Amino acid sequence: MTIYSQHANRGKAQILATYDGHAGVMSSTVTSVEDPALAAPIVTALNRISACATVPVSFWDERGRGVDSYPSDHLAALTDPDARPGLLKGAHSLWYEQVMVFLHRALADLDTALAAVPAPVKTAISAELAAEARALRDELAEYSEGVEPPDEQARRLWEFESPFVAHVESGACLDRKERNALNRLEEGLDEDELKHAVADLRLLLDAHQLSPNREARLFIDGFEISDDPFDDDGENRYFLNVQAPMPNQAWGRTGWNVEICRWVPDGPQTEDSKSAKGEPVLDCALSEPPALSEIVDLLERSGGRTTVLATWAGTPVGEALAGTSFVVTERYED
Repeated sequence: MTIYSQHANRGKAQILATYDGHAGVMSSTVTSVEDPALAAPIVTALNRISACATVPVSFWDERGRGVDSYPSDHLAALTDPDARPGLLKGAHSLWYEQVMVFLHRALADLDTALAAVPAPVKTAISAELAAEARALRDELAEYSEGVEPPDEQARRLWEFESPFVAHVESGACLDRKERNALNRLEEGLDEDELKHAVADLRLLLDAHQLSPNREARLFIDGFEISDDPFDDDGENRYFLNVQAPMPNQAWGRTGWNVEICRWVPDGPQTEDSKSAKGEPVLDCALSEPPALSEIVDLLERSGGRTTVLATWAGTPVGEALAGTSFVVTERYED
């Protein structure tokens, strides 16, 4: 419910908190640092924390036939480091648990940013996080229980379905479109099935974050990471997909799989119009989820390089993709 920014003042970089208050949009100084380069990562992390903490409690949980509130337990992690591991242990819903992964990352990134600043700055940032968590709890108590906030003058106003947060790099996971897509994926799952789907989602998120392969893209609605490089002439040939089981068993995908596909022309090809469709070349079906390190290593070895994928595409059934632990279980072409 707060947007953070930095502002140059008297040779220092001030970190400001901006929020809706009793007199309209208000700003207050959180702290200041000597170098703008030190302020920037702190401001970025604070904005991500604010967004990931606020958005889940600002919308209805519309899964199933009714509506409910999303949990607010995650607010404890803003002030209590011992509460942070809990952000990665729940199984409330796919969307909420995905946001908790991003909140956990933002808090870790804030720790890293604060390692380079003096103790008084760290103290001021801790006090700001406490103020943010307290203010949001007060607003939620008034909204759900009619409890008046204790300090009207210092109040940070919050509006349901209209949270005052910055657009941040994790913003895509916070929007309604992705929330609805993940809600559809978990329709009909029982408690145990949802728990496994959440674990698979976390594994995909972690693998994508840790992979040095900048060509790799995470497609949440498809529960897969894709490495789809371009040739020099701008046309794709082979691409790689790391696929988790679809929670709703869409496309019949019930287990982990690594597949290599090939782009083939689809219709007439002209200078102005070129189209292609992906056709499977081989599968590496897995009986158990792969280790995080195995996925990261696979994506690093593919590295957005068509030559690597072309070599892997020739792997016969029963052999592993060169340099990896993934064994080919089926081929679709000779």
